Amino acid sequence: MDQKSITEYIIQKYQEDEQVMIQLFVQWCQNHDIDPFSLYQKAYPAQGPNEAIKTIIENNEPMDLDIESSTLIEVLQLFGNDDLAFVVSEEAQKFPTDLN
Repeated sequence: MDQKSITEYIIQKYQEDEQVMIQLFVQWCQNHDIDPFSLYQKAYPAQGPNEAIKTIIENNEPMDLDIESSTLIEVLQLFGNDDLAFVVSEEAQKFPTDLN
């Protein structure tokens, strides 16, 4: 593999992983009856509507997957979405159980 192919592969894998992160975020929001658009806007008020969230919602079947808040927070932080992780953490503190 030449350098260009390696770079393209790394970018492609990152983008695929980023899509998984968005899917987890959307699913977590759906599991807790939270609007993912509103929560995202709370974290990033200067940004417009997130097209990736819209695409995930429109193109994916809901999963029967219970995602712990702490897991989602870690995944968001891995991708540098610290502001969103903070907002998710704030929402999770409102739940009857701790960070579930």
